[in-house]
Amino acid sequence: QVQLVESGGGLVQAGGSLRLSCAASLSIFSFNSMGWYRQAPGKQRELVASITRGGNTNYADSVKGRFTISRDNAKNTVYLQMNSLKPEDTRVYYCNAYGAIAYWGQGTQVTVSS
Repeated sequence: QVQLVESGGGLVQAGGSLRLSCAASLSIFSFNSMGWYRQAPGKQRELVASITRGGNTNYADSVKGRFTISRDNAKNTVYLQMNSLKPEDTRVYYCNAYGAIAYWGQGTQVTVSS
């Protein structure tokens, strides 16, 4: 059973920063890619950022230049550094891993106050 455990969400003022962490229960190289998605109530889940096994990254246009995805292979952990946060970044953020199937974390709330 693959587990993805997220942490690092919380309340921050606009312009502030947060770092999300996603710890996997096995080597992150077991997955073709890992990423972060976010979802607002009543809305579809959307991709924020992803990183492939080979290290290629991809970002949603709305977060380019503000968010950075990275990984620590030794810790089996993927991070999402979020800077210059805006109220519209308020969402539940989910860690995702794609292998034979897709795996999801439980989600962590990020709230940005204006």
